[in-house]
Amino acid sequence: MPGTESLIGQTISHCLIVVKLSGAGEVCTRALDWSHRVPRLRGVLLVQAVALVFVALAPKAQAQGLATPPAAAASSSSSPADRVYRNGVIFTADARNRTAEALAIRDGRIVYVGSNQGVAPFVGASTASVDLEGRFLMPGLVDGHMHPLEAGVQLLKCSLNYESLTIAEMQQRIQTCLDHSASEDSNAWLEVVSWFQESMRPAGVKTNRATLDALKTTRPILVISSFGHTALANTRALALARLTASTPDPIGGKIWRDDHGEPTGLLEDSAYAVISDLLPKPTDAEYVAAAKAALKAMSRQGITSFLDAAAALESMSAFTAVRRAGGLTARAHFAPVIEPKEAGDLPGAVARVVAFAKQYDDGAIARLPGITVRNAKLFLDGVIAAPAITGAVREPYLINAGTAEKPHWVPGPSRGPAVYFAADALATVLVELGRAGIDPHMHADGDGAVHAALDGTEALRKALPTADIRPAIAHDEIVEPADFPRYKLLGTIPVLSFQWEKPAGDTLGLTNYFGPARMKILEPAGLLAAAGARIAFGSDWPVDKLDEWFALKVGVTRTNAPSAPPEYSGRLGDDPGLSREAVLRAATIDAAYELHEDDVTGSIEVGKFADLIVLDRNPFKVPAEEIAKIQVLETVVGGNIVYETSMVSGVR
Repeated sequence: MPGTESLIGQTISHCLIVVKLSGAGEVCTRALDWSHRVPRLRGVLLVQAVALVFVALAPKAQAQGLATPPAAAASSSSSPADRVYRNGVIFTADARNRTAEALAIRDGRIVYVGSNQGVAPFVGASTASVDLEGRFLMPGLVDGHMHPLEAGVQLLKCSLNYESLTIAEMQQRIQTCLDHSASEDSNAWLEVVSWFQESMRPAGVKTNRATLDALKTTRPILVISSFGHTALANTRALALARLTASTPDPIGGKIWRDDHGEPTGLLEDSAYAVISDLLPKPTDAEYVAAAKAALKAMSRQGITSFLDAAAALESMSAFTAVRRAGGLTARAHFAPVIEPKEAGDLPGAVARVVAFAKQYDDGAIARLPGITVRNAKLFLDGVIAAPAITGAVREPYLINAGTAEKPHWVPGPSRGPAVYFAADALATVLVELGRAGIDPHMHADGDGAVHAALDGTEALRKALPTADIRPAIAHDEIVEPADFPRYKLLGTIPVLSFQWEKPAGDTLGLTNYFGPARMKILEPAGLLAAAGARIAFGSDWPVDKLDEWFALKVGVTRTNAPSAPPEYSGRLGDDPGLSREAVLRAATIDAAYELHEDDVTGSIEVGKFADLIVLDRNPFKVPAEEIAKIQVLETVVGGNIVYETSMVSGVR
């Protein structure tokens, strides 16, 4: 075919078929030989790959005078599409961030991207044709870090709704929950969620078990911070958990104590697992209902793929049950946790993750959403946010050596906890995961934990220099500048929650503990991007409420909402932030890359699955603050509409 160059390359562990279209980017698929995951599908993948070559080599419909991707047809123009979108602004998120006017979908895949004129041959008698009337269409959002089952369960619990509260307001909210469940057994636990501890008013106010003991109840109460790393228990709960002055801090956790060594009620990380293990567990049916509720919320936000970044057995089981019933509306990826206490048997820990993959993984990503297990989660520290300050940092947290009236902040003795995995153990587990074809997904909040994660990744790359393993470091709230270029060098993906990159109680609350130099580079998305890092977005829901478009707005502006209190006005730090294109790519093609699905999703390109969303406004044209107001009008996964409003009405 004139003007077309083909290249077919094979390796021992991968079959990679690439077709380069003149001026049209690349169409690529790979058949990964993961013997522990999907040996039954190797042949199917290879057939699909070869088929895609013929798709890409088929005659191209001509785009007429457009600064858009050249039109490309998947087969003869006489073969009609199932659905066509026209008269739109289509952001492709391809390698050149090109735009188009129209696209066509057949059998769940995109078969044409280009001009209105070029799409005409794909319209037949049975084709649904959507007139976008100038609306914006883009790839579906890929959320590279969330906790969806936990989020779904929390939708049904007593919630403080992430609000900035005084102690009195907090007590009133919890008392209301107690009053509404007055018929409960006096021994029944009350679990309270979505507590924005870092934004309590006034700033710096302390809570302890007395805060909850003052409530009119004898029931045990556990209040869980929205960050998921801190909990507050009343005295009854501490007694049931047998937490006393003689109880040692567990590995990866901290029990806050008063001057007499008695627990104050505040518990960090694994320290509150002792109490949470006493809470009644939801039934299987309740977990399935929670998964469905989470999927419904995701579809409304435009999420078409997600990673459960700390996947318990219950999560994989619940979403698998939904998939079997035909109700899975997003591509579901899961990262089972390898805990620090498993450091004594790391091969066994990796084998457990591989066993989960064999049990739950559906194999090659297909048109209908399925289950993928090819990630593992490792926690390397807690959170840098005060008052927890359990993030591992390179330089000490500051302490007040003066008085409240005349503060004098100087370096203190603490750099936070030791990184939860020792360096040799972390290197070993990362290499073992790499050999098993599992991508490590590491929680690292402080720059000490980030540095350790990068060192571990360096060991992985040295041991397996050619392996297609995509390590990710989640959060990266503070990163030592010398480590900025190491992300690109080591092929490591920072997975960032953009909504944190603003003045708020959790960020500005660090000012005294960090000092001005570190505050300037807090939440360094723009600095990492400038150093060449491929950034992926992850909402961390339910650490924050699910609001993808507010998060993407903050990624651009680094400002809080206009309605935020005046002390939270202005921009956060000196980081330049990201461009609009960069935040959209972080939540589409780059997060798809993180999840090893960029060959079939994440961008609007011929041959890929039709995972897309239609918006009520153009995020490139509206004022930056208005990005937060964007509404999703339609969400499509594999060519199937999973959410729609009446506003997309131009179908004939």
